[in-house]
Amino acid sequence: MDLRVALVLSLPLLAPFVDGMWGAEVAEEIDDKTFQLRDVFELEFASDPQIAPDGRRIVYVRNFMDVMSDKQRSNLWIINTDGSGHQPLTTGIRNDSSPRWSPAGDRVIYLSNLDDSTQIYCRWIETGDTARLTNLTASPSEMVWSPDGRSIAFSMLLEKKSDPFVKLPAKPEGAEWADPPKFIQKTRYRFDGAGYLKDGFHHLFVLSADGGSPRQLTQGDFDHSDTPSWSRDSKSLFFSANRNNDWELNPLREDIFEVNVNSRELRRLTDREGPDVHPVVSPDGTKIAYLGFDDEYQGYQIERLYVMDRDGSNKRSLTDGFDRSIQSPLWRQDSGGLFVTYDDQGNTKVAFADLNGNVGEVAHHVGGTSIGRPYSSGSFSVASDGRIAFTITRPHHPADVAVTDPNGNIRRLLDLNQDLLGHKQLGGVEEFRYKSGFDSREIHGWIVKPPGFDPSKKYPLILEIHGGPFANYGDRFTAEIQLYAAAGYVVVYLNPRGSTSYGREFGNLIHHEYPGHDFDDLMSGVDVVIAKGYVDEKNLFVTGGSGGGILTSWIVTKTDRFRAAVAAKPVINWYSFALTSDAYPYFAKYWFPGYPWDQPQEYLRRSPLSFVDNVKTPTMLMTGEVDYRTPISEAEQFYQALKLRRIDTALVRVPGASHGIAARPSHLIAKVAYILKWFETYKHEN
Repeated sequence: MDLRVALVLSLPLLAPFVDGMWGAEVAEEIDDKTFQLRDVFELEFASDPQIAPDGRRIVYVRNFMDVMSDKQRSNLWIINTDGSGHQPLTTGIRNDSSPRWSPAGDRVIYLSNLDDSTQIYCRWIETGDTARLTNLTASPSEMVWSPDGRSIAFSMLLEKKSDPFVKLPAKPEGAEWADPPKFIQKTRYRFDGAGYLKDGFHHLFVLSADGGSPRQLTQGDFDHSDTPSWSRDSKSLFFSANRNNDWELNPLREDIFEVNVNSRELRRLTDREGPDVHPVVSPDGTKIAYLGFDDEYQGYQIERLYVMDRDGSNKRSLTDGFDRSIQSPLWRQDSGGLFVTYDDQGNTKVAFADLNGNVGEVAHHVGGTSIGRPYSSGSFSVASDGRIAFTITRPHHPADVAVTDPNGNIRRLLDLNQDLLGHKQLGGVEEFRYKSGFDSREIHGWIVKPPGFDPSKKYPLILEIHGGPFANYGDRFTAEIQLYAAAGYVVVYLNPRGSTSYGREFGNLIHHEYPGHDFDDLMSGVDVVIAKGYVDEKNLFVTGGSGGGILTSWIVTKTDRFRAAVAAKPVINWYSFALTSDAYPYFAKYWFPGYPWDQPQEYLRRSPLSFVDNVKTPTMLMTGEVDYRTPISEAEQFYQALKLRRIDTALVRVPGASHGIAARPSHLIAKVAYILKWFETYKHEN
């Protein structure tokens, strides 16, 4: 369906947006007091803040929406850590990203598609001069300066051309023949968001800081796409890769390697049943920190912080006693420990982990770069003096840049959406906890109330369920939920069992039991909110995407208490999903006790399709047409089954959308509009 046609179908909800987009007469007064669909195109957010080595300045990526191309764009901006000197480094309708300071703090390299293809650029901070350093045939990524400032390491896809499987007759000059067939033999042949993958592998390269021809360091039919780390003498690179012969069918088997830049000699430093990733060399050059775990084939596994000597000896975990997954390790300048991030009860934090395993929080509310729904996200960087720059979010704003001072005080430097949101009333967010009706475990959640909320009134309720399922929601900005609240709904979002940020046991309560008693957690949360007295029990609605779409589909097979449901990009049939998803070598091994043909009942007993006879709730299915994570065939199965049962249903196919169904601004708008229209259609009029 053409997107414009799809939008016009929901004209009552989209009238202000349509008027603004296509120049029609404005038929009614624009609501400028609450967050509206058209406002999605006006949102901005910061990402990837990089603090200079001396701690005086921060370069960050400023993201904005281009209404003409319907895409997210980005430029680089710079700001002093005292809040002054805020100005752009790059401008224009383009994508600039991944800024990285030189060790001396005089230059910043970054990626840009300024000249159509993505290349590496360098800007001299004091003079403002800019140079393009590369002329690559593929997009580089994971750039890292060498400590001596003379070289830049990066990863890039190196295409591998193979002989055709069959030789076809040549077409006559000027003839228009159909595209030839695609011949596929590799295990991993497509990936959500990237489409059908080119033949080839990502390899590490090194480039002179003055530009020129990059030199390939790694080789072989293996991917090398993790961020590398330089030795202190700038003579070696440390990186992680799965270089095992059976790597395609055995994920989570990365090891740490060292490659000599001159000789390209390779040396393996780790080797265990489990992944070892993201090596980071200490400033004194004697140690390497990395992340990993012993693989127990569970759906949720805690990632630990490890340290070993530079030669790979004396490996030890620093965080065995810390029941949270560690991410993004960065050494403190004195090599006495590392700054890391972790998620704790729906809040992403920066912490310092010393070499004795003590972990202490130094910043919180990191995130805000996932603007659609309140998922964990965000990043940080550290200066030589220990000051930290990070993306900060709260329920009333997406990611801005914040910085800690030498005493650990946090200062927010930006308010990028003040012009858009400062005069608007957003939905108020209330945190609450309750006991699950299944086993009395504590469950954590949030209530978003409509602007102008009056506790004496009765409001319709939307239960919005996160995906993953190994993920978490938190008190972060969320455009979609704020739009539901602005439409007059009380919105409830929860972290049922299986959610991350509550520890290993809680995350694995759904191991080989998903969906399962997370249903009870969700229903108990709805009951608790209803008991507060301001919810209209005749107008309960439910929606969710991905893992939330699975649970939405599961819910309508277990209860008819909801007036209507919208399941976005769900899994309906685990048997078919396990054999059509892009990550199929992973799911059967980690989410199920065996392959579908060996354990068919395990797949069917957890499939909403198996219980479609129970569905009475009007249910809309929504999915991207090029979703390779939960393929569109999953939603189609449920749609057709519901049609055969004469249940009110609809199927919304989003053209060009992958699993990130709301990645483009207009898709986010359309997603919300369709959901609200479906719920409005079945709302009980008191």
